[in-house]
Amino acid sequence: EIENLSYPDAVHFLAKRVNLPVPVDREAAEADRLRSRLLALNRDAARYYYDILQKPEGAAVQAYLNRRQIRRGIAVRFGMGAAPEGWDRLMRAMTAKGYSKQELIKAGLIVQNKNGGLYDKFRNRLILPVVDVRGDVVGFGSRVIDKSEPKYMNTSETLVYSKRRVLYGLNLAKKTKRPNIILCEGNLDVVTLHQAGFDNAVACMGTALTQEQIRLLSRFTKELVLCYDNDGAGQMATDRALELLQNSEFTVKVLRLPQRLVDGHYVKQDADDFIKYQGRDAFEQLLSGSANGIEFTMSEIAAKYDLKDDKGRIAYAGEIAETLCKLNDPVGREV
Repeated sequence: EIENLSYPDAVHFLAKRVNLPVPVDREAAEADRLRSRLLALNRDAARYYYDILQKPEGAAVQAYLNRRQIRRGIAVRFGMGAAPEGWDRLMRAMTAKGYSKQELIKAGLIVQNKNGGLYDKFRNRLILPVVDVRGDVVGFGSRVIDKSEPKYMNTSETLVYSKRRVLYGLNLAKKTKRPNIILCEGNLDVVTLHQAGFDNAVACMGTALTQEQIRLLSRFTKELVLCYDNDGAGQMATDRALELLQNSEFTVKVLRLPQRLVDGHYVKQDADDFIKYQGRDAFEQLLSGSANGIEFTMSEIAAKYDLKDDKGRIAYAGEIAETLCKLNDPVGREV
C-alpha cells in the first residue's frame, strides 16, 4: 500500500529486496535472466553517471544545473548524473564490471556504427535515469548542456524499456498526497515542479500520451491535469490527450500556461519557466483554477468563430454539437 503497487509488482519488489528469484516458466527463463542483467546494468550505469556528476569532470553539468536553479537535494532525489566526454568511458567502466558489449548494446547504452565500431550513446550530457514503479532503472533521458543537437536524447526501445509504458517521475509521484497527477511535456518540467512542492508531476518520454500510460496512471489517480507547453506542439499534445481521455474514468483538467511578456513581445513558456518567473504560489492558483477538459475544448472551438455574427454562431453550434455528441454521459452533455 505504501508503494502503491499491484500484487504482481509487489511480489517482484519484495523478491528483489531479499534477493530471491521470482518463479517463471522455462520458456521465459532466458528472457528473464537477460532482463535481470539489463536492469542490473542500468542500475550500475546510473551509479556511474551519478558519481561522475560529483567529480570535477562533472563540473560543466553541475554548472548547467545551477543555471537551471535545480538544487542538489532534488538532483539526488531524481538520481541525476553526468555523461562525460569521450567515446567509450561508460563502455570501459561497465565491461570492467563484467558486462559484455552485447549486453551494453541491448541496454541501449552503446551504439554500433556502420563500420562496426562501438561508442557510448550518451556523451557530455545531463543524465536523467528513468525509474519504473517497481524502483528499477529501465532507461535514461538526457539533455545537452551546450547548443549541440539533438537537445534531448532518450534510451531507444529495449527489453526493459518501452516509452509507451513508462512515465518519468511516476516512481515518486505515486506517493503524492495531492488529489491528482499533473502531466507535463518535459523531464525538467517534472523536476522543477517537484522542487516547488508539486510532487504529483510526471512526463511522457518524448511521445504523445498512450493507452498503456493511461492504464498505468489509473492505478494511482482518478484526476489528471494536463500541463503542456503553450506552443503549437503543446496544443496538439493537449488535444490528442483529451481525445484519448474522453469518456474515460478520469476527471480531466487543463492548466493553461499564459505567455510571458519579454521586451514588449509575448513568448511561450513551459512549467519550468512559469515556476521560475511567476513562482510557486502563482502556479498553485493556476492549478486550482484549471478548466475541465470539455470546457477547454469548447473555449478552443469558440475562439475560432465570431460569436457576434449569425454565421459564426451557426458554425460554432455545429462544431460544438459534434463534440458534445461524443460524450457518453447524458448528464454531462446536458450540462
